[in-house]
Parts: sequence; structure tokens; C-alpha cells
Amino acid sequence: MNRRTRLGLVAVGTAGLAALLGAACLELPAFGGDRHPYGDRAVQVSLARHTANTISSVNFDQRAFDTLGEMSILFAAVLGCVVLLRQTRDEHRGRPEPEPVALPVRRYALVVLPVALLTGLYVIAHGQLSPGGGFQGGVVAATSLHLLYLGADYRALERIRPVGLYEVGDALAVSAYLVTGIAGLIGASAFLANTLLPYGTFNTLSSAGLVPLLNAAIGMEVACAVVVLLARFLDQAVEIEKGEGEGT
Repeated sequence: MNRRTRLGLVAVGTAGLAALLGAACLELPAFGGDRHPYGDRAVQVSLARHTANTISSVNFDQRAFDTLGEMSILFAAVLGCVVLLRQTRDEHRGRPEPEPVALPVRRYALVVLPVALLTGLYVIAHGQLSPGGGFQGGVVAATSLHLLYLGADYRALERIRPVGLYEVGDALAVSAYLVTGIAGLIGASAFLANTLLPYGTFNTLSSAGLVPLLNAAIGMEVACAVVVLLARFLDQAVEIEKGEGEGT
């Protein structure tokens, strides 16, 4: 295929896409009006399926397939980071030397660490009920572990952060999301369909059907992904030493 043919195909595809987008925009409701069909329908579905947090209902029920795509992007980013920043044969990892930490900073970090960790887990567990969820809670939980890096030293962080286990946890979380979606396909009507489990009692932890399970999978995936990303970047304190016989 020559250059002119490729450009012609791109032009035709671009024109077709522009026409479809233009037709779709013409059917949108007027900006600033009092009619909000999408929001009204999202709230109705959220209440019908006993999900108090409408945002979680949209993310993990009505548009759960989109959330799978977002999670896959994060997983691919972590995978790329692990591959690019891996230790090569001619690299040697030195033992990190601890730096002195001010006593107020140490005390604050060690006191706040368990509080921040519990807060992150709470946000994940209550994502279907209140603002927050797996994405937000996962970031909080992962960040809380790194308070040990600020309050103690890098070696202390390494003891509670075996990177290999977090890499496995990241993969398991993505697999759990997929398996839950396949379960909906087998036992219900469609992939990720929220009709497999009972909806439970509204405004309780056991409500919303599959939403809490998908939310927990996202929380685990985000927490593990952030820990692995930070671990790989923190390990990149590189000092290049010239070998014998090399010039300066």
C-alpha cells in the first residue's frame, strides 16, 4: 500500500468519524438546562440496585467494562515500568545507607502510618456507600506504607514491602476482576452484569451485589500498583562508577 492510498484511507475514516460525532452532538441536551436524562437514569439504577454511592454504581455496575479498561492501563504501566527499570547484568545494587531523620518527623510518620492505612482500607470497604472507593482507597493505603520511609529509612520500608508479593497481588487483583466479570457472563446475562448476587440491604456493607467485589479488586490492584511503581523508582538512585583502566 503506497503513501497516497494510506492517506486516502485516513481521510475517509476521519471524515466518517467526524460525521458520527457531529450527529451525536446534535442530539445532546442543551447546556445548562433543567433536563438531565443521564444523571437521572444513573441515580435510578443506583437506587434500584441498592448502591448508595452513585459514582460507584456508574464505575462498577453501569460502566464496569470501562473501569476494566482503566485498570488494564494501570496494569500495563506497572508492567512496562518493571521491565524498563529492571536490574541488568552489568548493574549492581548497593546497600542503602540510612539518613538521619528529625525526631518530630519520625514520631509523626509512625503515628500517622496505621491511621492512614486503616483510612485507605475503610475507603475501599465503604466505596459503595460513601464518597471514595477502590481507586482512592488504594492510593491512600499504598502511600501510608511509605510513611515508614519518611519516618525511619529505606531498609525499614523494604522489610514491610516485598516487591515480588505486591507484583503478584497486582496480577491477582486484575484476574479477580476478570473472573468476576466472567461469572456474571456465565450465571447472569452479560459480562460484568450485576445480577449474579442479591443486592442486599440498602446502605449496608452487604449491599450493591457485585459492586463491593469489583471495588475491592480495584482497591487491591491500585494499592499494589502504586507500591510497585514507587519501589522501582526509589531503587533508581544510581551512581556510575568507572571500571579499571577507563578514563575519567
